[in-house]
Amino acid sequence: MNNEFVLLPEPQQSIRLDGVLEVGAGGLISVGARPVAGLHRAARMLQEALSMVGPRWQLTPAGAETDADVRASIAINPYHVPRAQGYRITIESDFLGIVAADEAGAFYAAATMRQIAEQFRGTGRLPCLRINDWPDFLTRGVMHDISKDKIPTLETIFGLVDMLAGLKVNQFQLHSENAFAYRDHKTVWADGTPVTGDDILALDEFCRERHIDLVANQNSFGHFERWFEHAEYLPLAESPEGAVDHWGTGKNVPYSLCATDPKCVDFIRSLYDDLLPHFSSDLVNVGCDETDDLGLGRSREACEEHGKGRVYLEFLNEVSRIVKSHGRTMLFWDDIIVWNYPELIPDLPADAIALEWGYRANHPFAENAGKLADAGVPFYVCPGTASWNTVAGRTDNAMANMLNAAETGRSLGAVGYLNTDWGDHGHWQYLPVSYLGLAYGASVSWSLDSNRDVDISRALDVHVFRDSAGVMGNLVHALGNTDEVSGLRRPSTNGSPLAELLLFPDPSDRRLHPETITSPALDTALDHVDKVMAPISQARMDRDDASLVVDEYLNAAAVMRHCIHMAKARIDAGGVIGSVPASTKAELASDLRPIIEEHRRLWMARNRAGGLKDSAWRMERWLTTYGS
Repeated sequence: MNNEFVLLPEPQQSIRLDGVLEVGAGGLISVGARPVAGLHRAARMLQEALSMVGPRWQLTPAGAETDADVRASIAINPYHVPRAQGYRITIESDFLGIVAADEAGAFYAAATMRQIAEQFRGTGRLPCLRINDWPDFLTRGVMHDISKDKIPTLETIFGLVDMLAGLKVNQFQLHSENAFAYRDHKTVWADGTPVTGDDILALDEFCRERHIDLVANQNSFGHFERWFEHAEYLPLAESPEGAVDHWGTGKNVPYSLCATDPKCVDFIRSLYDDLLPHFSSDLVNVGCDETDDLGLGRSREACEEHGKGRVYLEFLNEVSRIVKSHGRTMLFWDDIIVWNYPELIPDLPADAIALEWGYRANHPFAENAGKLADAGVPFYVCPGTASWNTVAGRTDNAMANMLNAAETGRSLGAVGYLNTDWGDHGHWQYLPVSYLGLAYGASVSWSLDSNRDVDISRALDVHVFRDSAGVMGNLVHALGNTDEVSGLRRPSTNGSPLAELLLFPDPSDRRLHPETITSPALDTALDHVDKVMAPISQARMDRDDASLVVDEYLNAAAVMRHCIHMAKARIDAGGVIGSVPASTKAELASDLRPIIEEHRRLWMARNRAGGLKDSAWRMERWLTTYGS
């Protein structure tokens, strides 16, 4: 917009005008004729924003005041602002006016005013300007994973939703595989700390007040391995004895529901009968991705006779019928059909919305989504924060991936943009590691052209970390590029090579990858981490959790340093961990123990206890490897 202040997202159109508006005492804010409740909430937000700058102005209904006292107004008028969720802000030397297309637009206008006001706090004046703004994508969502060990407290989720609302995100999902407290399936969550129905009711109301659609999310085909750990659910499995997945990791566990077993349909129906009444949304994300063992077990004969794609599609249709019986619309991950059986796209359930996902910078969104667009199937583009399987993120990959999704989605007419934040393999990344990706995704999905080259580090300092010293934005951006800077790249992976050294211990040492994990690269990585982290004590964050954010990044850096030292020890020993000298192993164990303890403490600061044992075990097993 200009160098005077920064907005996140930057608006579609903005012009800085000459002069300033003096925010003096005695001003009135006129709230449009016969205002609805949503406009009242936006007016209150505007009132609070202006009170940051100068004396508090009072609200008054339109027509109940004298013109001389009116200094500002907020109203809904779709004739003057025809684009849904759009708004216009005009600040002149003697008046501030907001006109919005609808209640959501009024909320977003007030959110923009709050961002402006925060940067002129206590000055008594605002710059004159004109903003015309509207979203490129009418649906701009975030999906946060709560099924890979880490389930946030309700307070943490509220804080995240509040931040996302300020960034103009309007859909939120909590990805669940076994994380909801189903009344008739207590066995699965008895030893955990799941999200309850009461939690969802409270969160649904919290989201609605912020113009966010809380969408139910329950995987409904694959990713059932944690259910199948319990004997009563094993008969529902496609491969009760287990099957190796398509990544070749050697995983040999029951994974997917059996597509040809009517009891599996009844089981999914029981889940939705319990889950969906807690949500006011018309949408349901049923998942149904990565059904690796389909056709390898009990459905083998049907898949051989009819084709694996057709068997998959028939089960997806059964799930769709259940969703429709609740009066909802189905969202589903499109990888099985679109990536593998595109000839079946015309037979997808009517009105279902496909979720085209991919997390690498060069994911073929255009190729895959183009097939959906050609067939007239509504779809979202779904990039990711690239924070999972890392400890500090992968900045460049995340931003390129999100930009790719936004460009493709806008050009092909995607009906939504869903930014995903996964927690694979123990959910090691701390929540603030995802903030950069969440903020950039929110920005390019709101206004692609205005935000593709946004100074995300500065914007994070101003509106997310609220760091007046300007430290944290650059720090999180640079630390997330450690692999890139040092040359520790593995383009085939959705994770950090450094973090994977601890995440995926492999007796065969196949994951050392000496072609990219070399001593010079590791030295460069260590220097980079030390340099990036050096100014963290100078950060001046105006956040209630400022000290927690610092501690989270300190421990993330400690994990990265440990991975570097462990990898160097392995290289010196010929790559084999067993050949590392006992004294070096003892030093590594001594370094890792306090990291694990700090990981436990930091986990409990934002999250429920369930899942911590598994997450910590992924580090603790290395103590055994080190002989400790």
